[in-house]
Amino acid sequence: MSDKDTMETWMEESAEFTHNMAQVSETSAEIWKQFLHAQAANADHPARLDPLNTLPSFTNFAKVLADNPQQLAAATFGWWQSQAELWQSAWSRWIGEPADAVVEPSRGDKRFKHEQWSENVLFDYLKQSYLLTASYLQGTAHDVGDLPPHERKKIEFYTRAFVEAMSPSNFFALNPEVLEATASQKGENLVRGLKMMLQDMERGKGQLIIRQTDMDAFEVGRDMAVSPGSVIFQNNVLQLIQYAPATEQVHARPLMFIPPWINKYYVLDLNEKKSMMKWLVAQGFTVFMVSWVNPDEAQAAETWDSYMDALSDAMNVALKETGQKKLNIASYCIGGTMVGSILAHAGKTKDTRIASATLFTAQLDFADAGELQVFVDDKTIDAVDAEMDKGFLPAEKMASAFNMLRSADLIWGYIVNNYMLGKEPFPFDLLYWNADSTAMPARVHHFYLETFYRNNAFVRGTLPIKEEVVGLEDITGPVYHVAAREDHIAPAHSVYRGARMMKNADVRFVLAGSGHIAGVVNPPAAEKYQYWSNDSLDEETLEEWMTQTQEHPGSWWQDWAPWLASHSGRKVKARTPGQKSGVIEPAPGSYVRLRFDQR
Repeated sequence: MSDKDTMETWMEESAEFTHNMAQVSETSAEIWKQFLHAQAANADHPARLDPLNTLPSFTNFAKVLADNPQQLAAATFGWWQSQAELWQSAWSRWIGEPADAVVEPSRGDKRFKHEQWSENVLFDYLKQSYLLTASYLQGTAHDVGDLPPHERKKIEFYTRAFVEAMSPSNFFALNPEVLEATASQKGENLVRGLKMMLQDMERGKGQLIIRQTDMDAFEVGRDMAVSPGSVIFQNNVLQLIQYAPATEQVHARPLMFIPPWINKYYVLDLNEKKSMMKWLVAQGFTVFMVSWVNPDEAQAAETWDSYMDALSDAMNVALKETGQKKLNIASYCIGGTMVGSILAHAGKTKDTRIASATLFTAQLDFADAGELQVFVDDKTIDAVDAEMDKGFLPAEKMASAFNMLRSADLIWGYIVNNYMLGKEPFPFDLLYWNADSTAMPARVHHFYLETFYRNNAFVRGTLPIKEEVVGLEDITGPVYHVAAREDHIAPAHSVYRGARMMKNADVRFVLAGSGHIAGVVNPPAAEKYQYWSNDSLDEETLEEWMTQTQEHPGSWWQDWAPWLASHSGRKVKARTPGQKSGVIEPAPGSYVRLRFDQR
């Protein structure tokens, strides 16, 4: 190529880069405009300096560090030693000599996969220096001094959040993959990324709602929540779906599901291969599903008790539809906490409608209630109340809290992929469900945070339910209780403690492999994970219980089905949905279709 051709190519590429940078500037201005507009619209709700109430905890931690100078000095000296070792290693590589890495990313760390993080001496040094510093900060938060467990957990959580935010991979000028993409694409990646950011801000009405998947690739009722059935009842807070049978005969007693209202039920009916609903009807069960409304001002007056009343009405409809006097109920996560309330109240008032109950990853004892507990104290509850002045907590607030639990993957990973690399996220049904956020009715949410998370009233026997005061000892009857070994939302040891406290119930406790979702949504055909069972709950801790268990390969569903069948009565002719109650609309119904970003 001649010098003239080289110059012309350079000028063309330079002009393209300049054009793209102009678009970047223009889109950035529009993003800033959207942000300022949102701030003006929320002028009645000024930003709090410390909405999560972290300052008291870190002030106390600073005192703990000052009171433990030897521990802090030892940790700091270790960090300096490792940094000196890293500098020596980097210098050796710089002059062409081989040198081993001082520290490596953990096996599941996706932030440093690009080859330049290892092959380029400068980027490798940045990566390793960051990893050493992150380890030092998190180790100090975990080890130095004595702190109450709740304070320690809070310090560790926010230290981890800070460390994940400060990763060099999150910064344009420090990320080799982003720099390489910007050079090769002449800034086109930034144009796409910022346009995507603008769309996400518009979708969030001025709040940045990070897309985690292609939100147009799926549709509820078309790609997910596709098990056939009908909505046969509805009230102000729920619709009741009855699924169509898949067998000629079914068990007489129906099974009614109570999912969490913190997210939508169709994680249990995600697709044909993963659907628990499809699997259950194939086992010969008549299945009903509660589909909660996505609340707004219309649910401002709803309470924990009124939600229980709505469920009681749905139970009566399921019994009427099947001609039975008793039914089985199953529940998931926060839905299981409410089912615990229902069971205790039923035990106290001699309500005999419930033949058995199944709880998936449901907490009843909140003494050590997982990572969400760091968001709960008097001041944070007050801050949440201030966000709910219209009678509900906006969906994006709850989504942000859950994303913070895994910010490296669910926040920063997408900021880099979407907005810096300009890549559309991969279509993934589970992430679509995760992003299909729901609002929370204000009075119900306040009751949940204050009564369970803060006061642990169920364990103390002081839970106020419909003019009764109940505790875990009021729960009677058969209960199948499932925990997930790697659950960070409902920790297995916490679920186990709650199971042991139901002293007047006949509890079968099972521990599933994996986490809060994969541990529950694990169809047998997938042949994944395992579960542990033990007929006794005499062991005081989960660790002790595990020493007496038997491990089984595959899904715990295979253990649950015969247990459920034993409480489901004889076989009868399969029922057509809505024979007695009528049909309102086809499943999955209208309540589950309402997305917060389409209001």
